[in-house]
Amino acid sequence: MNKVEISEIKKQFTPDKCTIQHICTCYVGAEKEKKFTAKDAFLSLPEEEMHKYLAFFKKVLTGTIGKNLMNLEFPIAEEMEGGKQEFLLKLRDSELDDDELVDKFYDKIIEHYDNPEKYCILLIYAVYDVPGKGTDNLEEDDASENVYRYMLCCLCPVELTKGELGYDPEKNRIGELPQDWVVKAPDKGFLFPSFADRTADIHEMLYYTKKPEEIQPDFINFVFGADAPLTAGDQKETFNMLVEDVLGENADVEVMKSIHDSLTEIVQENKENPEPLAIGKMEVKKIFEKSGAPAEAMEKFDTSYDDIAGDQAEIMVSNVPGIKKFDISTPDIDIHVKPDYVDLIEARVVDGRQCIVIAVDDHVQVNGVNVRTLIPQDEKRGEVEG
Repeated sequence: MNKVEISEIKKQFTPDKCTIQHICTCYVGAEKEKKFTAKDAFLSLPEEEMHKYLAFFKKVLTGTIGKNLMNLEFPIAEEMEGGKQEFLLKLRDSELDDDELVDKFYDKIIEHYDNPEKYCILLIYAVYDVPGKGTDNLEEDDASENVYRYMLCCLCPVELTKGELGYDPEKNRIGELPQDWVVKAPDKGFLFPSFADRTADIHEMLYYTKKPEEIQPDFINFVFGADAPLTAGDQKETFNMLVEDVLGENADVEVMKSIHDSLTEIVQENKENPEPLAIGKMEVKKIFEKSGAPAEAMEKFDTSYDDIAGDQAEIMVSNVPGIKKFDISTPDIDIHVKPDYVDLIEARVVDGRQCIVIAVDDHVQVNGVNVRTLIPQDEKRGEVEG
């Protein structure tokens, strides 16, 4: 799914557009026991309660693709009888009316979801009558093309509120309010099946994690049968390891600037493309070659990529270091440069010392104070002699 498709489904989670038919709820205790289960017609819920649920469902479709949101593809084996995708498909097609299937789904979550505290499982079934689009690309409500039937699940922590002071109307005084268990925003979630090209794609699903570095690979594998992608942090580290392993001592400041320029160019070329922007083995190889990496260094690229990333692995461009800022660090000094101004940085040898030189104009501030720019050395000598 791309950001446009995610946004289209997200827009359904409002009271006036809501197409949710059923909601199933399971409250799980700290000992992994089901303390409470329920099934309700969603539109029969009190309005305020409905608003809170809708906010949770929107949250599961919020974030950056490749960090909080991940497209997962089911292996073919999981689509066969007894597979995990086949189970999810049965659950969706049951419209959550099969209590045995729903209970089995809860068991799968409870067994593999890593959360030692209390939490709540929210599972909905919805039917979206996808409107057609005219030649002007505007939606036409009376020109429906297909029906998208889907499930969305939220795994929400349940936490004890902090003791706070408040007004006690019974005692007519300010005192400590009673603590209570409160359902918080989702920590994990998923949408099945994916909504791709404005229709259902049963071969994929969308996975959500609140914290990008805590995707829980075992949970993804055991519940969905899919291979967990690299986390955002792992992708960043993988790219850096490739640079160090392939380029080695050839990775000087100018080469890193060239790599940054190539990545920035890719971003600019695809800024109107809603699809998640990822680079694979061949794209990374071209970037390294374009940076001026010598032929002898590139001879080991294929082996390094396969060993470090895996020959089929892709890296989201948004997770590559230097896209949002260009960082230079020494043991004592850190320099952060906006991507558009990387050309102002140079590596030079000055008076026999390696230096990072940054070109400046007439406007310079030190600790927020406007100061003069540097005076050329010959002018300084003239002032002293005079």
